[in-house]
Amino acid sequence: MRDLEVAYGAEPVLQSVSLEVAAGSVVALLGPSGCGKTTLLRAIAGLEFPASGEVIVGDEVLSGPDVHVAPERRHIGMVFQDWALFPHMTVAANVGYGLRRGAARSEVDAALDLVGLRGLGERRPATLSGGQQQRVALARALAPRPSVLLLDEPFSNLDTALRVQVRSEVAALLGDLSITTVFVTHDQAEAFVLGDEVAVMRDGRIVQHASPAELYAEPADVEVATFVGEANVLPGVGRGASATTVCGPVALREARDGPVSVLARPEELLLSVPPAAAGGAAGDATGAVGVVRLVEFYGHDTVYVVELDDPELAGTAAVRVRVGAAPRWRRDDAVVVRHSDAPTAAWSDAGGSG
Repeated sequence: MRDLEVAYGAEPVLQSVSLEVAAGSVVALLGPSGCGKTTLLRAIAGLEFPASGEVIVGDEVLSGPDVHVAPERRHIGMVFQDWALFPHMTVAANVGYGLRRGAARSEVDAALDLVGLRGLGERRPATLSGGQQQRVALARALAPRPSVLLLDEPFSNLDTALRVQVRSEVAALLGDLSITTVFVTHDQAEAFVLGDEVAVMRDGRIVQHASPAELYAEPADVEVATFVGEANVLPGVGRGASATTVCGPVALREARDGPVSVLARPEELLLSVPPAAAGGAAGDATGAVGVVRLVEFYGHDTVYVVELDDPELAGTAAVRVRVGAAPRWRRDDAVVVRHSDAPTAAWSDAGGSG
């Protein structure tokens, strides 16, 4: 996509969107509702007419000045959010719908085999589970062997446990097929699990495009940081390679000077006993003194919500701290919160725009 723009009447929906997806890779379009994710997907599929810009697959311009290749001629497969299965048709008929007339049943069976639905071709969609229906929709998109696969929030209609299972199956399948894929989601975990890269959208623009690990560690701004995971944002003062914060000194990934907002992921914060509680002989004097107000035990780790004494903490006095162990502290326990030695991101002017 190059400088793609789409508008509904006078209302711009996509604004100068440029995105390159490498052959065989999976890119997630991540963002809140209304940011333009599905519109971008529909523009790639040919279901929207861009006001300007280009959509190119390989060396072929599919949308551009005086060019608009019809959706059925783009060799692009798409799985819609509601799956759009025909209830009156069998599973096999649904899967074969996009194939050329007279296609062999073996092509349908091969697509069903890909998604683990061998032997279910004569069933009706209504007799299948939600996960099986989702896989029928995927088989239908894959049957014509498209050059690009588009997925529009394909797991949103599944319950939580099934969604985790099916997305893992789809991730493994896409890896085996090496098919170029773009999918839309508002779920950060889903984007990180399936996406080789993630493009974060906001207000019709792509604000950051990076690998999941880079996106999590080095978000472009505060809004991205809080959208792609839990984040505490600490006010501080940058002094080159480190910043002074209420939770003590924090190493920075990039040098900053002056007022800054510092990213502190919950797992990067550490808890210890205040010196006074340890009789003055132990504990940690650096960092912020606070009180545990909530304990959330998840089995594999524990999250503490700690209310700090310092009221200047980004407009709130609470931080979230994640510890990979069973609960050690209880509600109303006094603790000290400090940052680990891991370098973190920060933004100048304490507004997240640096």
